[in-house]
Amino acid sequence: MNTDAHPSHSMLRQREQCIPRGVVNAHPIVISHARGSEVFDADGQRYLDFVGGIGVLNVGHNHPRVVAAVQAQAERISHMSFQVAAYPGYIELASQLAQLVGGDNAYQSVLFTSGAEAVENAIKIARSHTGRPNVIAFRGGFHGRTLLGTTLTGMSQPYRQNFGPFAPAIHHVSYPDALRGVSSEDVLAELDTLFATEVVPDQVAAILIEPVQGDGGFLPAPVAFMQALRDLTDRHGIVLIADEIQTGFGRTGKMFGFEHSNIQPDLVTVAKSLGGGLPISGVVGRTEIMQAPAPGGLGGTYGGSALSCAAALAVLDIFADEQLLERGIAMGKRLETGLRRLQAKHPVIAEVRGQGPMLAIEFLKGPRVTPEDAALVQQVIDHCREAGLLVIKCGVYRNVIRFLAPLTTSDQQTDEALEILANALSNATH
Repeated sequence: MNTDAHPSHSMLRQREQCIPRGVVNAHPIVISHARGSEVFDADGQRYLDFVGGIGVLNVGHNHPRVVAAVQAQAERISHMSFQVAAYPGYIELASQLAQLVGGDNAYQSVLFTSGAEAVENAIKIARSHTGRPNVIAFRGGFHGRTLLGTTLTGMSQPYRQNFGPFAPAIHHVSYPDALRGVSSEDVLAELDTLFATEVVPDQVAAILIEPVQGDGGFLPAPVAFMQALRDLTDRHGIVLIADEIQTGFGRTGKMFGFEHSNIQPDLVTVAKSLGGGLPISGVVGRTEIMQAPAPGGLGGTYGGSALSCAAALAVLDIFADEQLLERGIAMGKRLETGLRRLQAKHPVIAEVRGQGPMLAIEFLKGPRVTPEDAALVQQVIDHCREAGLLVIKCGVYRNVIRFLAPLTTSDQQTDEALEILANALSNATH
């Protein structure tokens, strides 16, 4: 029997003994239960969760309809493996995703377990379709911790350090970043240089892009840039892959981030909030591209598990029935207004940016030409946690605080979070 007055302390000590340092916790707490936008630790402390499992819980923690769907599915089939025999949930979810992404166009879906799996399989599909080896990704992008995912990721620390040699035929270019003076035109010129000096376009299978960079700092790709990429890939027969693992399912105010640019990607990777807390991912793409791999070339033992499919179908119903896109937009506007008020008061906030309810604030030590302030960011995060708000950082320099609150977050909870953040900023800057 645990007699520790603070059960979290003993569990964290055990964590240090049995879990390697390569797996980190952003916050030194142990969560016991959660509901909606609130979580509670093993000591009974309540927190507003503006991390949402790193963008996994757009419908909130333990949404009753997700819980009910999983319970009902567990009584029928907990696991079958789609590679052995089909089951209704996988088929229905694949159909709904194909319609959501492709609209009236012919699209198909294949399901996996993790976001990294989805990205890797999207690359496999693109290479199989084109017969080309090379892939272009963007600096600051994040695409998973597998070998290929790490290679595609455009950040050295901690994702690539000491893990090489990396997968071949992967190239990186800059991502548009107005704060640092990197324009869409600059990046397109980089692509032209890449084609002239490293790899010709007819040897490029795919260009992989996050419509809003997630771990890289919540940088939205300009509409004109996304449209230019679509034109470029069309010209050269390159597969355009939109990595919507973090941006999908209402996070940007639309069901998918690419919709803001009025383009149609060839392949879309999905995960995170699709499952409402359960692990599931997928690749959704044009039928003629998806059909390229031979039978048996795609799949996975747990891919599209029956339990996760049930959860995902419930999530899609929640979006339709509870007007979650509209609720997310309203919450995002309220949060952005509050963040801009804080920016006006605190010059260390160099930029408030994002799209819809996918928002972040970047910290610099002074004017825009001065260094990033990662230390201050960590102080703010720690002060927030001590006052009952969970947030995490991002950005290549880890000087950005990102907000991934469930789209179900109430006005009262949003205002409470802003008040905690305001106090944390005051404490950290004085």
